[in-house]
Amino acid sequence: MRQARTHHHDRPPRWQAAKPFSTLRTAARRTAPHRSDAPHRSDAPARAADARRHYTSCLPVLIIAAVALLAFSGGTGMSWLPLLAVGPALAAATSGPWGVLRVGVLAVTLGAALGLHDGAPGSDQAIVLSTLSAVTLASSLAGALRRRREQVLAAVRSVAEAAQHAFLKPVPATVGPFQTAVHYSAAAAEARIGGDLYALVPTPYGVRLIVGDVRGKGLPAVGIAALVLGVFREAAYDEPDLLDVVHRIERSLARNLGPDDFVTAVLAGYPEAGRMELVNCGHAAPLLVHDSGILPVEPVRPAPPLGLRALADEAPGLQEIALHEGNQLLFYTDGVTEARDHKRRFYPLVERLSHHVSPEPSRTLAALHEDLLAHVGGELHDDAAMLLLRKTADAPSAAPDAPDPSAGRQPCPPVAAE
Repeated sequence: MRQARTHHHDRPPRWQAAKPFSTLRTAARRTAPHRSDAPHRSDAPARAADARRHYTSCLPVLIIAAVALLAFSGGTGMSWLPLLAVGPALAAATSGPWGVLRVGVLAVTLGAALGLHDGAPGSDQAIVLSTLSAVTLASSLAGALRRRREQVLAAVRSVAEAAQHAFLKPVPATVGPFQTAVHYSAAAAEARIGGDLYALVPTPYGVRLIVGDVRGKGLPAVGIAALVLGVFREAAYDEPDLLDVVHRIERSLARNLGPDDFVTAVLAGYPEAGRMELVNCGHAAPLLVHDSGILPVEPVRPAPPLGLRALADEAPGLQEIALHEGNQLLFYTDGVTEARDHKRRFYPLVERLSHHVSPEPSRTLAALHEDLLAHVGGELHDDAAMLLLRKTADAPSAAPDAPDPSAGRQPCPPVAAE
């Protein structure tokens, strides 16, 4: 990789950070209200849940059959019959009202047969059969209410999916000179969106993207993420300079964020062949995959997260790196690197990326996601986003009347990338 450059303002920087801003973000999250952990929503867990429901739907019938077998073979009279009520009660958790009624009818029929077989008194039989009938009716009502709640939940989830497409728009497989892929999982229960954000758009000034992480989780984080993405998509088309895009987002957040809110983010732009611009605002360093290996693109000058600039009174710098054909650049959020296994070890993203990298970004992210789930034991406990670019051949030069993204910039001396 060639030397990286950073654009500075005239006055010397006053923002000095002894530690990365991920430490600040982690500390703030520890003070935020804790939410219950939730599994990653994907097709595999949904299929597993359907399989479990299919098997558990047979359990009430098996219980009734076991009770009937014990009663017929044990010769204990009516002692086992109350256990038949377990069948319709359990069916309410797995079946609809008609399924519960069928299980209840089976239980009542077997109860009557067992009473006749053992010659039990009529009063005892009436009490047991009345109990089984009452449990069946109550369980049928519970099953109907549960089915109605499931329908409401399905409708809410469909709305969440529609919101995701409007909020986190799908990234096309090819944008300009890049093959692209993205993977996102929200930590909020039954949600499709969360506090992590990403966007990639072609603009008159080249392809531009943002990957960020809002402090906290839940609906407040979603609202802030939507605000950031809305401002980014508008400013990315309007502003020739990537730093001006960052300033637009910062000004909007200054008017809308609370005193304890902030957003870590990294913005990138590809204004001309072979040159990638990066502005890192307290976010995890992107990973550059090239012939020599994997290199974290650490910011040359640390900058505060979006929303905290007033505390430091220091603007971020623009960093440039060379990006050649075949190189890949992975952007991610701390939900990936801070995922822990049962021994509390963090996920080694650089090491695992080197094992799973391939010429197809979608295949790389799919392998990383499966490996991440295996590392944590099947459930992610934080929002996690990954966006991968692979450089292909550059497109033809822009039209002569296209805006010049480098117009008005002052040349800066090269600074070696760390």
